[in-house]
Amino acid sequence: MDVSINAAVYAVLISFIANLALCPMMIPSLVKLKFGQYIRDDGPASHRKKSGTPTMGGIMIIISFLLGALVFMRENPHAIAVVGVTMAFGLIGFLDDFLKIVKKQNLGLRAYQKLAGQIVVSVGFFMYWRTLDGFTSEILIPFFPALSFDVGVLFPVFVVFIFLSATNGANLTDGLDGLAAGVTALIAVFFMFSAWMLDSPVLPVTGAAVGSLLGFLLFNSHPARVFMGDTGSLALGGFVAAVALMLNMPLFLVIVAVIYVAETLSVIIQVGYFKMTGGKRFFKMAPIHHTFELYWPETKVVAFFYIITAMACLLGYLALMGV
Repeated sequence: MDVSINAAVYAVLISFIANLALCPMMIPSLVKLKFGQYIRDDGPASHRKKSGTPTMGGIMIIISFLLGALVFMRENPHAIAVVGVTMAFGLIGFLDDFLKIVKKQNLGLRAYQKLAGQIVVSVGFFMYWRTLDGFTSEILIPFFPALSFDVGVLFPVFVVFIFLSATNGANLTDGLDGLAAGVTALIAVFFMFSAWMLDSPVLPVTGAAVGSLLGFLLFNSHPARVFMGDTGSLALGGFVAAVALMLNMPLFLVIVAVIYVAETLSVIIQVGYFKMTGGKRFFKMAPIHHTFELYWPETKVVAFFYIITAMACLLGYLALMGV
């Protein structure tokens, strides 16, 4: 399928402008509805002043993403698959946010409920994807793209694992003003150019994600006027996983989504070490961005994580080109 980079550029512009229009209209409504963020006492003390900042801004990300992608979804089932799974994960996050913020149920969705929803959406994506042209269980190997590895009968399980890893990684990364949005925007730019190089039909929707996130960053960067909530972070993780899988590049996530990986590993290590040592902590705080916050201002931590992601994306480009 011959896909023009112009389509992605137009999608960037449409979704960017859409978010610029949506945020000023919807943020006051979120404030009026008292959809404010609850800040836990065990987090950094500097975060307490953020209590009450409107959340569920992921709604604006999803709507503007949809508007940017909608024009290019006609007769493009691959794009429909990415948009559909992004919205589905966003819905899971919305239900979680709604229960926590609107219904005042502190736990939101139970862990098993959220996990079950993520698995159902992941399997649904796989079942639809396998009906499309170009579906394969072979994945590219970073730095050796001429080679590929066939996951075989374990591919459905592998797909679920990629979705669970990406969505939870994005969710854990969403802890500082502009962090998850900026990191994911850089990852989306990487996949936009990868889709162009690979002549993939998912190209326009990657552009829509880039534009939506750049628009949202204007309101989510420090000091944030709105947070994305689980509505946004789960949607972003679903988008990243879907695009990586459809480009046959899930292994590249270890490189370009290194912040997702680091945030997730820091929590796993912290919890495991805590249990093994009877209450001792490996990191001063987890996820890892909170440990950095003990030494650096929040804005410097975010900038540092942006730089790491940008360098990782350049490394991902080399990995796609091969040695």
